[in-house]
Amino acid sequence: MAALVAAEAAAPPGPAEAAEAAETAEAAELSRALSRLLPGLEADSKLSRRRALEALQRAIEAAWPEEPAAESAAAAAGFQGPWARLLLPRLLRCLADPAEGCRALAAHLLGLGLRRAARPRDALPRLLPALVARLAGPESERGRPPETCEELRLALVQLLGLAVRLGGAALAPHLDDAVRVLRCTLLDPFAAVRRESCQCAASLARATPDHFHMQSESLIGPLMQSISHQHWKVRVAVIEATGSVIQFGSGKSVDDVLPHFAQRLFDDVPQVRQAVTCVVGGWLLDLRDRYSFFHKLIPLLLSSLEDDIPEIKLAAASLWEKVGLQWQRENEDDLKDKLDFASPPPAHHPSPDHRPGLGCRELVFRNLSKILPAICHDVTDWVAGTRVKAAQLLAVLLLHAEDHVTQHLEVVLRTLHRACADDDRAVVRSGTRSAELVGAFVSPEVFLKLVLPALKKSPSPSGLLILASIVRGCPREALRPHLTLIATELARPHICQGSENHLYGEHLLLCVRTLVSVCREDCRQCSLWLLEVLVTTEALWGAAGLGDKVQETMDALAAAQDIDGRQDLYREHAGPLVEWLAVSHHDWTVHSAELLQFIVVVNHAGPALGEVLPHLVPVLRSCLQPSRDPQMRLRLFSSLSRVLLSAKQTVDSQGHFHHYLDTVTKDILVPNLQWHAGKTAAAIRTAAVSCLWALISSEVLSDEQIRKVQETLMPQILTSLEEDSQMTRLISCQIINTFLKTSGGVADADKLIKVYPELLKRLDDVSHEVRLAATSTLVTWLACVRSDDDAKSCYQSHIQFLYRELLVYLDDPDGTVQDAVLEVLKAGSVLFPELLARETEAVVHKHRSPALCQQLLQHLQAQPPAQ
Repeated sequence: MAALVAAEAAAPPGPAEAAEAAETAEAAELSRALSRLLPGLEADSKLSRRRALEALQRAIEAAWPEEPAAESAAAAAGFQGPWARLLLPRLLRCLADPAEGCRALAAHLLGLGLRRAARPRDALPRLLPALVARLAGPESERGRPPETCEELRLALVQLLGLAVRLGGAALAPHLDDAVRVLRCTLLDPFAAVRRESCQCAASLARATPDHFHMQSESLIGPLMQSISHQHWKVRVAVIEATGSVIQFGSGKSVDDVLPHFAQRLFDDVPQVRQAVTCVVGGWLLDLRDRYSFFHKLIPLLLSSLEDDIPEIKLAAASLWEKVGLQWQRENEDDLKDKLDFASPPPAHHPSPDHRPGLGCRELVFRNLSKILPAICHDVTDWVAGTRVKAAQLLAVLLLHAEDHVTQHLEVVLRTLHRACADDDRAVVRSGTRSAELVGAFVSPEVFLKLVLPALKKSPSPSGLLILASIVRGCPREALRPHLTLIATELARPHICQGSENHLYGEHLLLCVRTLVSVCREDCRQCSLWLLEVLVTTEALWGAAGLGDKVQETMDALAAAQDIDGRQDLYREHAGPLVEWLAVSHHDWTVHSAELLQFIVVVNHAGPALGEVLPHLVPVLRSCLQPSRDPQMRLRLFSSLSRVLLSAKQTVDSQGHFHHYLDTVTKDILVPNLQWHAGKTAAAIRTAAVSCLWALISSEVLSDEQIRKVQETLMPQILTSLEEDSQMTRLISCQIINTFLKTSGGVADADKLIKVYPELLKRLDDVSHEVRLAATSTLVTWLACVRSDDDAKSCYQSHIQFLYRELLVYLDDPDGTVQDAVLEVLKAGSVLFPELLARETEAVVHKHRSPALCQQLLQHLQAQPPAQ
């Protein structure tokens, strides 16, 4: 036995023993080296302490490279003893050194030591309290961290992060200290410190998953205070750190975090919004109690599907698809029937090729009742961005819910009313998109029972816009049985005259345009009601800029029925239209919507008016009586004048207007040409005179009919030559001229003699045009006298008086009037040339210039002698 022991003692050492011996030797050598340098750390001189630290750094970096080879693990083990026993305590004390440079070197050396030590976790019981003292002391609670240098605070937080990465689960007993440090550094004034703290918090959560939940809630407050930091990189770091803190911490904090995350979806920086998207998507996939928060997390992720940045939309779509597939796998038993008998996309699905997966659709459907009230609230938020996001999210939800939205339709429509009434166009645009989805997925039997009663109860632009949008999204086949109901409701006065708001008119017109574009030839069954709505729109809002759009819609309605233009559309419905309006004509005033509708029909019906004269003329006769509203009469006369100017294409298109000539002249024009005091009455007389001029110049009356009109109206027209209105006097002269031309030689002498004195008065008119019109009419009057040879002798005294008066105006200051009067005298010279010659010679010496008198005398001499 003794020999055996002796032999073993004499045998060479094995590899393990050799390594242990080498480790011991290196540790002894390091201990001796450190023993020589460490006393310098206690020197009074700042420079000496700094030099000692620098020497320690060189010694450590030279002896142990930063990335040692695998075979140098023994070196790390050899470093562990001196590091823990000699170097670590002194370096930790140096963290409180008065000299900033020394503190920085100490922090650096601590990092070197942790990376080179074989068991860095052994340093945690000493390191963490030291970091607490430097970063989370009493001063930090008052906003002044013990470490005043921000670069050093950054280095210390990086040191904490290194300890977390190297220590791993061993950090669990020191969670209190680590969290205490992070609570302070997450609010550090230096942005880089906050970013590093966020990374450290995330690493701490991942390193201690079994214990971190006990401390996680204490980090949420500081993180949320930093989530709106002015640096976007800090905001991104906070969001990512919050994701890890809640993922490995307590789910109770989700409710505290979500409002802040929702706010970050409005961030101007895309990276921030993308961070929110990725974190929320990660929670939906991996959060332990995610089922409890689906209704809160799904809106955030789906909101990113409408982001302006394509990368964010793609990331959100990818995450959402993964969430749906994962939920589908987890609930495969519940979805077995739907998976085995998958239904095709709805026939009118807006994007059947990109239909969301079954899991995504089911997730939305099962949580829709919890999400909709929040959207309904947010769509009225005072912040425009919130309203836009809420409206966009509603459209995404409806696209997923499909026909399941039927059971939530009342809430959805209430939300849409608020969205479509918004001032922001983006909100309205999303609202109309959602309404189109309602039309695509919900049966008309259902949505019309809610939409139409709401519209009848309270007509509004938003209600009309919703109806138009729903109709646009609805399949034509489904809408066909309800087309008449929609058209008749729109045509009800309570709806089509519901507001004077221009936007109301736009949306009312949009309803008709949409019905025509969707239903096309099916509109034939409700064409009359749609035309009534268009007439009302033109009447109430045509002057505000909708006139062209109304005419385009009428053309589209006509084309849908294979009718050649809106004129034929009026021809088909003119009778019912006028009857519809005539019901209330006894109560019309200038403010009556029915009056405006009637005027639209009169102005635009064209040839159709000739077919409805039995209904049209009685309405005009009743409404144009002097006892009715003067302003209304003015408007009607204006429309009637325009129509009569083109009578062959309007009221006389069938050649029957002459049957109503007596009514027009005796019952309409005569009462309105009678003189009454007041400016309004004068304006009405002007309108009536204009109407008469349009009638006799329209070429629809024969000479006999014009003479009949002359007999009735000549006294009133002669009186109107004295009107204050220049236009009335001018038109009256033109009317008398036409009357005289038509009467020719059959004019009654007594009546003809009454005309010329009134015309002579107009030669003194203040209006140059009226004076010239009077001279032209006198030429026609003289032609009437000349043609009446049998009674010419009875005119002699009157002609002599006329000659004398005209010769006075032959010396008028206005040369144009002189020339016109000369033409009158020449025209009248054939009646009594000798008489005219004598009268001319009697006044020639009185004229300022005898030239015109000489010219007239020469003309008389050149005439052949009277027979």
